[in-house]
Amino acid sequence: MTNFINLTPHELNIIVEGGDDIVLPPAGKIARVAVTPGADIAPVGGIPLRGAQQFGEVCDLPNPEPGVFYVVSGLVASRLRGRDDVLVPDTGPDARRNDKGQITGVRRLTKAC
Repeated sequence: MTNFINLTPHELNIIVEGGDDIVLPPAGKIARVAVTPGADIAPVGGIPLRGAQQFGEVCDLPNPEPGVFYVVSGLVASRLRGRDDVLVPDTGPDARRNDKGQITGVRRLTKAC
């Protein structure tokens, strides 16, 4: 049996052609990337600026388990190597969007690594 755990803060709707969408609710735990803010720099046009953020380790991603796949954000996936159990929503051009352009469903998941 395959189990998908959604470690994003959003409900994920996977569009199944000719069938009912598969809905993955948020698991209540969010995998994130540790971030160190950049130093304050001179404002531009009256808007405060900071230098580039530094991205660190992934936090709150469980260890691999047989039959379990973890769905994470693209940013989290970009910080991982060698995890065959990590998937990302494919938010490409064929994702379903509402009238404001917000994604309401994806047609597939993609491998993170």
